[in-house]
Amino acid sequence: MASLSTASRLCLRSASVANPAAVRAAALSTTAMRPAGGAASASYTSPFKGNESKGNKIPDFGKYMSKSSEGSNKLFSYFMVGAMGAMTAAGAKSTVQEFLVNMSASADVLAMAKVEVDLNAIPEGKNVIIKWRGKPVFIRHRTQEEIDQANKVNISSLRDPQSDDDRVKKPEWLVMLGVCTHLGCVPIGEAGDYGGWFCPCHGSHYDISGRIRKGPAPLNLEIPEYDFPEDGKLVVG
Repeated sequence: MASLSTASRLCLRSASVANPAAVRAAALSTTAMRPAGGAASASYTSPFKGNESKGNKIPDFGKYMSKSSEGSNKLFSYFMVGAMGAMTAAGAKSTVQEFLVNMSASADVLAMAKVEVDLNAIPEGKNVIIKWRGKPVFIRHRTQEEIDQANKVNISSLRDPQSDDDRVKKPEWLVMLGVCTHLGCVPIGEAGDYGGWFCPCHGSHYDISGRIRKGPAPLNLEIPEYDFPEDGKLVVG
């Protein structure tokens, strides 16, 4: 019995010496070795494969796919894209139009853009003050004497050289803004050293043509846009 156990030990030692890699692989392997044979290997399952469930299966979208042809699907897609594009363009146009309408001048502002004056109500030698765009406008019905006086002035002696003919469309009617060119005050009519307008704030004197003759004002009184559409009527603006 002792000789038999001794012989088996010697056989194991010789086998380990002959193939040490196989012995180490068998010792280090943590999985069962595949049995030899085709039938046994066909039934092998990987130990790393997880358990299959509804959560990790790819769903079937077959019931949601269109049963129509590809051409009809494209036609519907093109129609929807065109319809949405038309609706977007209409919305953008409406938005821009509303913005421009809100930015434009209101009816009361447009009404103030032009002022119509009945000249028959202004006697000769008198002034009338009207309001245009928030500013006073002087309208003077000048006499022939005043016209002659305005034309006798030496233009080269003026601070802001300008002839009387350049400031009026009709000699008898003088139309100008009633705002002093110094600091924006309103001059007084039929006053001053030259029989025209006088600004009491800083002492600027204007003649019967509205030209600066004395004082700190640098320029003549401004002439607005105006016209005589018919006899006896004046439109400022």
